[in-house]
Amino acid sequence: MDEGRGTTDPAWVPGDDSDEPRLRPQALADFLGQERLKENLAVFVRAARERSEALDHVFLMGPPGLGKTTLAGVIAHELGVDFKATSAPALDKPKDLAGILSTVTERSVFFIDEIHRLKPVIEEMLYTAMEDFELDWIIGQGASARTIRIPVPPFTLIGATTKAGMVSSPLSSRFGINLRFGFYGTEELVAIVRRSSRILGAEVDPDAAERLAASSRGTPRVVNRLLRRMRDYAQVLGDGRVTLAVVEEGLARLEVDAYGLERHDRDVLEAVIGKYSGGPVGAETLAISVGESIETLEDYVEPYLIQAGFLQRTPRGRVATRLAWTHLGFKPPETPGGLPF
Repeated sequence: MDEGRGTTDPAWVPGDDSDEPRLRPQALADFLGQERLKENLAVFVRAARERSEALDHVFLMGPPGLGKTTLAGVIAHELGVDFKATSAPALDKPKDLAGILSTVTERSVFFIDEIHRLKPVIEEMLYTAMEDFELDWIIGQGASARTIRIPVPPFTLIGATTKAGMVSSPLSSRFGINLRFGFYGTEELVAIVRRSSRILGAEVDPDAAERLAASSRGTPRVVNRLLRRMRDYAQVLGDGRVTLAVVEEGLARLEVDAYGLERHDRDVLEAVIGKYSGGPVGAETLAISVGESIETLEDYVEPYLIQAGFLQRTPRGRVATRLAWTHLGFKPPETPGGLPF
């Protein structure tokens, strides 16, 4: 399940996504996890379909890899309409947005990934398209310039973001359906492993599936990536069956530990503890210390470290918790003043 990655994402490996489209569910029933979100969405989709109306605009929020792009495609499939997708950085000029909206069909789904990165001029153009299903277009220049409104068919805009707080209030208020993704539980990830293994034709033992789920940072994208790598190890180093022994050896080779922490996660925690005595340390300073961009640190690394209890954000900066100290083999300070437990 992919949200549009770039080379700054540590989870991205060139040429690693050849199986990804096959693993994406097409129907809401096949989309595993996020049960409450799906229950509400199923009602909204059915109501719109029965009325033969465009679904209200949908705002998808959550960390990378949880299935926002996949769900956008599922919504279009459930509605039985066309699906057009782009990302906010690709919309450089108003004519780029106008070119897409001029080709949408009635009730179709238009998906914009990382919508918080829209340029202001394009965002403002989107307001009238979302509310009035019209495009404001300026013809001419100077004193002879005039604005005309071009009608567009009623459509559903689905915006996805990993930074909901960076989406302007005028834009976010125009979405009628707001869906927030959370990290997946172990049982949900085990179910994803079983489904993906059937599609890939890989035989996975139950205990191996549980080990993969526990090491996947609560993220379907990660569990699918690890499953593909374990299939490789099983094929080359074993008899083709993904067993617990294969998973243990494979994760050790990939430097993924029992908590799902990878090398770059441990580098961040070790920097906080070793270089800054456990913190607090500012995000920009920490990013420079580990050679990452601050965007990668805040969008990909920190959410899971905070959710798993290894890191805390405080007004003064990032602080390593007692769990981080003990997990990495450091002795926590004798006096716990300010040290999160």
